[in-house]
Amino acid sequence: MTNTIIHMEGIKKHFGNVIALNGVTFDVSSGECHCLLGDNGAGKSTFIKTMSGVHKPTEGTITFEGKPLSFSSPRDAMEAGIATVFQDLAMIPLMSVTRNFFMGREPTKGRGLLKRFDVDAANEICMEEMRKMGINLRAPDQAVGTLSGGERQTVAIARAVYFGAKVLILDEPTSALGVRQTSNVLSTIDRVRGQGIGVVFISHNVRHAMAVGDRFTVLNRGQTLGTAKKDEITSAELQDLMAGGQELAKLEGSLGGTI
Repeated sequence: MTNTIIHMEGIKKHFGNVIALNGVTFDVSSGECHCLLGDNGAGKSTFIKTMSGVHKPTEGTITFEGKPLSFSSPRDAMEAGIATVFQDLAMIPLMSVTRNFFMGREPTKGRGLLKRFDVDAANEICMEEMRKMGINLRAPDQAVGTLSGGERQTVAIARAVYFGAKVLILDEPTSALGVRQTSNVLSTIDRVRGQGIGVVFISHNVRHAMAVGDRFTVLNRGQTLGTAKKDEITSAELQDLMAGGQELAKLEGSLGGTI
């Protein structure tokens, strides 16, 4: 994990008098899952949007593959190879999996007035890419709304990987999923990491992060509280670093470990 893809140094982001990020340093390497943990209001969303080109940092530098880089828009970040899978997934439930997979980037055949969507090629690619992620669709024209939450997450991840993501930012990908669906998504993240893609896993769930993470950075009120490798920190220590961690630990003890 020495091949750093993106490095963000001393990132600050101000919205008027509000300081959302205050000197955050973060990086992710090829084939690594770097987890960014923090409670609500810690600054995770602002950080995601800064890394993905939605916001420009007020201060700080971004280096991508060893070169200074400034994104003027999310499209610039996407073209560089930074893909973000947000919680809402940006999918249309009544459209097919294939249509959602290629939305805005449809393969075509023919020329001029005869140019049209190449349905057969799109269906074949979609089915194959989903198989690579461990999902066997019933049919490519299956409505994406009929898939489980975990399968929809996998469609979004597979789409990003297929279109050349070098860094994949996952915004709370397991927050609304059941146990089995969470397991499927975590397995998908492991497959993506195995392809040499750097994964930024945003979460407030320490248990899910520990399952796939290689390094962990904790955000609290716009500042990082430190970064640790998997063998350098425990789940309990990570939980304590997060806002409310100590209180949750006490509550978990009083309830017999049911949280």
